[in-house]
Amino acid sequence: MGQVSPARTPVPLRAGSGHSGGMRVAVLSDIHGHLPALDAALADVAGAGVDRIVVTGDIAAGPMPVPVLERLLGLGDQVVWVRGNGDRELYEPTPDPPDPVVPWAAAQLTDALRAHLAGLPLTVTLDLDGLGPTLFCHATPRNDTEVALVDSALSRWAEVLADRPEQTVVLGHTHMPFARLANRTLVVNPGSVGMPYGLSGAHWAVLGPGVELRRSPYDMEAACAVLRTGGYPGIEEWLDAYVRQTYGDDEALAVFGPRDGRQG
Repeated sequence: MGQVSPARTPVPLRAGSGHSGGMRVAVLSDIHGHLPALDAALADVAGAGVDRIVVTGDIAAGPMPVPVLERLLGLGDQVVWVRGNGDRELYEPTPDPPDPVVPWAAAQLTDALRAHLAGLPLTVTLDLDGLGPTLFCHATPRNDTEVALVDSALSRWAEVLADRPEQTVVLGHTHMPFARLANRTLVVNPGSVGMPYGLSGAHWAVLGPGVELRRSPYDMEAACAVLRTGGYPGIEEWLDAYVRQTYGDDEALAVFGPRDGRQG
């Protein structure tokens, strides 16, 4: 079980790629400023034998934005970053934020952290062992807010992946882990580290040479105690919504489903 730790979590990576054709990576998505969940995942990533950690957006929009960013920045070039809509909303405020924690988190950032988020790419492509060129994005390769789900129609996947040559695409955004084929493209969502829908715990994935969906359980009450130290005024409501309970995948699909263009 991953442990909640106030200290920087060391993540020993492989000294070299002792395989042909690419690297092996851990994918962490939708951390949402949840430091204890990130630490639980990183503790398990340390034993996964990966070359890099790819973070696919919505990293800091939550109750501990600065500690989460500092934890990941402390890992240096071990981390490959991709921007999510939650990251963009921290440096480009919207008049109608999706959650009250977002403007609060934005106000906690230093200019340097804000500039770091503003400089993140929408997509990254890496050559993975056994999978070849693999595209990483947050929502879809086209933008950071579109919705495509495990049960979206093949026509929807054809639309959002149009003109992409990669045969493996990794995305986050909807907080539900899955791996499926869509028009001969392997699509993987690692689920959410900090705000999962479905099962509790910190969800993440390992890619190369295959796909492994993983989950790191952690002590929820210990996590709540750490999250309270972040100073977010609405922390108890946030803990009730996202830590003490986990929304079901059926509930999430009911909310997100109409946003993928499906009929009915």
